[in-house]
Amino acid sequence: MKFTRTAKAASLLAVSALALSTAAGVATSAQAASGVKVYVIGGMPSDPFWSVVKRGAEAAGQAVSAAGGSVTWLGPQNYDNLGPDAGKLVDNAVSAGADAIVIADWVPAAEDPAIKRAIAAKIPVVIYNAGGVAEVKATKALTYIGSDEGVAGKAGGVYFATHGVKNVLCVNTGPGNANYEARCNGIIAGEKSKGGKGKQLPLPSSNFGNPTAVSNAVKAALTKDKTITGVITLGVQDADSSAAAITAAGLSGKVKLATFDMSTNTLTRIGAGSQLFAIDQQPWLQGYLATSVAWQYAQYGIKPATSPILTGPAIVDSSNVALVKTGVAGGVR
Repeated sequence: MKFTRTAKAASLLAVSALALSTAAGVATSAQAASGVKVYVIGGMPSDPFWSVVKRGAEAAGQAVSAAGGSVTWLGPQNYDNLGPDAGKLVDNAVSAGADAIVIADWVPAAEDPAIKRAIAAKIPVVIYNAGGVAEVKATKALTYIGSDEGVAGKAGGVYFATHGVKNVLCVNTGPGNANYEARCNGIIAGEKSKGGKGKQLPLPSSNFGNPTAVSNAVKAALTKDKTITGVITLGVQDADSSAAAITAAGLSGKVKLATFDMSTNTLTRIGAGSQLFAIDQQPWLQGYLATSVAWQYAQYGIKPATSPILTGPAIVDSSNVALVKTGVAGGVR
């Protein structure tokens, strides 16, 4: 994303007016006036998953800073209007003088026009975390770095089914989000491939990370349909809420819990036997690789020969949870 100094100042004011949060990277623009400026657009820094992605981007930013460049993190204050907000952040980064942009393409219909505008302005764009190869082709972005969410979901569905869980509820607090839809659809497909079944529980995006709302909704679904034997959530906050719902419904041990992504709570439950598994996409690696690839291309014209670059999925269960905990403790998993 490229900006003149004047445009950059105007952009920062625009971001504030839009009530979008920004967090500076490892180097300031003043320190890197002559270097490559990389803008990384991700989720809320308060989101446990995205805080790990951000640490990966900051780790890559050390090399960018050493070369005289900078990395700036941009993220929304909430997920209520995620796609349009992300598209505005792309435009703001372009106006601010970005030399490269990293963006999660959560809602392609809302984000792709801004991504295409950036690419038309000769700014290389790396799509990471969401969107996949399809959006790289649609937008002509440089590459995709992340997990194939459909493949990850199917792996989870197969794992459930082969461990005796044949009716899974996929709790979706981001209906319309490309990542979330692919994950739930993959879970259902994986279940079906092994003789099981599954369905979505779509909830308003404002419920994401809202423990009371999610817990109440999951408890109600379990109470209504006694045939459900598994619950999977698409983020770690909702996993905590769903664990509470299973307990409140009196179904501990009967309904198996799983989640995409990981946290200390998630791993503690897996170790204790109250959660079956987690699907890891290695978010630190996504932030690190996406930032590195974007900078290397803008700085030196270096581009990996392999596309996409996949960082997952990996199943974390009782067999490997002890080792994975060391990565979580270090802030990289």
